[in-house]
This record gives sequence, C-alpha cells and structure tokens, in this order.
Amino acid sequence: MEKDVRVIEVKRSIFEDNNKDADRLRAELKEKGVFLLNLMSSPGSGKTTTLLALAKALEGRVKMGVMEADIDSAVDAETMLEHGVKSIQIHTGGMCHLDADMTRQGLYEFGMDDAELIVLENVGNLVCPAEFDTGAVKNMTILSVPEGDDKPQKYPLMYETCDLLVINKMDVLPYFDFDKANVEKYARLRNPNIDILYISAKTGEGIDALADWIVKEVKNWSK
Repeated sequence: MEKDVRVIEVKRSIFEDNNKDADRLRAELKEKGVFLLNLMSSPGSGKTTTLLALAKALEGRVKMGVMEADIDSAVDAETMLEHGVKSIQIHTGGMCHLDADMTRQGLYEFGMDDAELIVLENVGNLVCPAEFDTGAVKNMTILSVPEGDDKPQKYPLMYETCDLLVINKMDVLPYFDFDKANVEKYARLRNPNIDILYISAKTGEGIDALADWIVKEVKNWSK
C-alpha cells in the first residue's frame, strides 16, 4: 500500500533564509561604512601570504583587518597579528563554510567602529564556501598556478559567485602546465563579468594592481 510521503526541502529553505540574512548584513555594513571582502580558495593557494602582501600595499590607504575562518587552530590569525594586522580567528565547529549569521558574529567580535575593509578568509574549500552568501560586498577567489587552469571547469559555482579571480604564484609559471588563455576562457564561460588579476604574493608581482582594485571597490561602497 502506497503512502504519501511529506518531502521537506531543507536545503532550499536554508539557502533562502541565509540569503535574506546576508542582505540584512550588507545593509548593516553599508550603514557603518564597512566593506567586507569574502576571500575563498583551496588550501595552499596562498590566501594568507596574499593578505600579508596586501596589508603592506594598503597601508595608509585603507584600514584593513582580517577574520580568519578555520575548522580548528589559530595559525593564520596569529600570523596576521605578528605582522601588525588586526585579526581574529573564527572556528566553524567542523563546518566547511561560513554563513551570514556566523559572519555577523565574527564581525561583532572583531568590531566595526574602526574599520574600513575587513577581509574574511573563508575555510579552504572550493565547494561549500561558494554555496553560502556571507553578506560580503564582494567575493574574491585565489587560484594558484600549481592547481591547474581547469579549476573553473571542475568547480563552476566558485567562479560564478566571485567578482574577482586572482591567479597567484605566477613566479612558478614556467614550471607548470598552466595556460592563461584557458583559465580566462573557462572562468569567463562561468562568469562573463569576472575580473582577473595575476600576482605573485611571494615576489610582490601584481600586488599593487590588486590593492588598487580593492581601494576602488571600497571607495565605491562608501559613497
């Protein structure tokens, strides 16, 4: 005997509720004049090294702070603090992403009264973080040369949701089979409006251009 089964679309409900909360958070940030940049990438792409280079390039231009998100440890936040960058650590309790409410809690702990730019270094993962709107003003993803130029094909949502794609570790480009034309083609197939910049956080190549992009966005947000 067949019975009607009640199906609850939990995932859809979670996303819809989070998207509404993310919009509310953006409104709060706009009111306070704080620009939140959500930085996503796979582990080892160079997020922390890039942020340290950016902190130097933005000095005197924008007040920058960092919220580090990890499943465990406080290594990245400690690194930021050692270099004079205001930072806090967010532990996700085993979750592979941050949502809008978790981000809000981090922002309140960080303090928004004396900040212009807060970078959320999301959990290292090319899947889950892209699914959840954190309430950030802009999304940025880093792809390092050793990871390969095919990542926009394999993880499309990450590139669909990001405003800026930063290709890092250009200093090792000669040693890897990485095609700039291919990565641009694949990324723009997913997102025709995505901006693409090339850097080496290690050598400093392209960091000024990245800093300029961020300053422009922060100023536009504060108008």
